[in-house]
Amino acid sequence: MRNKSDSFSIKSWSLDDRPREKLRLKGRMALSDAELLAIIIGSGSDKDSAVSLSKKILATTDYNLNALGRLPLSKLMSFHGVGEAKAVGIIAALELGRRRAAEALPERFRIVNSNSAFRYLQPFMGELPHEEFWVLYLNNSNRIIRHQQLSKGGITGTLVDVRLALKYALEVNATAIILAHNHPSGTLVPSEADKRLTSKFSTAAGSLDIKLLDHLIVTEKEYYSFADEGLL
Repeated sequence: MRNKSDSFSIKSWSLDDRPREKLRLKGRMALSDAELLAIIIGSGSDKDSAVSLSKKILATTDYNLNALGRLPLSKLMSFHGVGEAKAVGIIAALELGRRRAAEALPERFRIVNSNSAFRYLQPFMGELPHEEFWVLYLNNSNRIIRHQQLSKGGITGTLVDVRLALKYALEVNATAIILAHNHPSGTLVPSEADKRLTSKFSTAAGSLDIKLLDHLIVTEKEYYSFADEGLL
């Protein structure tokens, strides 16, 4: 007697519909997001094939891979057929993708405006579920010498050490800096604390002949620029 779950097995499908074989024969670009996720998952459940299960997972994020990358382990494990090993595998694969995007940024990236600063920073911090504070250190051609995560905190905020940031700026001979922090909530409205911190940085940096060019609030797809808004 045929097992009920057999009809849900990828092995029972035609060759063209099997994700692993499809990737090998047609290349990775031929696969949908659900098929790629199915390869990571490896197997489905007694109710769903790996592809069907992947579609259910993706549907909860409106098929947004950035949103999928922010799902916690517990949420992924809430899907029938996804245990800890599969959930960890999904998180690890998406984190590798995020790091790959960050590494693709060219060395000595030149900042020409707030948008170019956002494009540089977004892969590092735009999708994080917690708040982080970063500093870009620039030379006199506005090319990035280094970037540094200065602090990491909960979703309610971070503690920022102005002296530490400027000490490092002097060590790398930076002539300008750009501040950035993310708002996991997605809001682009600067708080009064954000404004006070920006003013504190501007004064302290100026005393060392280091120019504060901008302070960005970064979200997944948008940003707020203190410089563009005339707050510097």
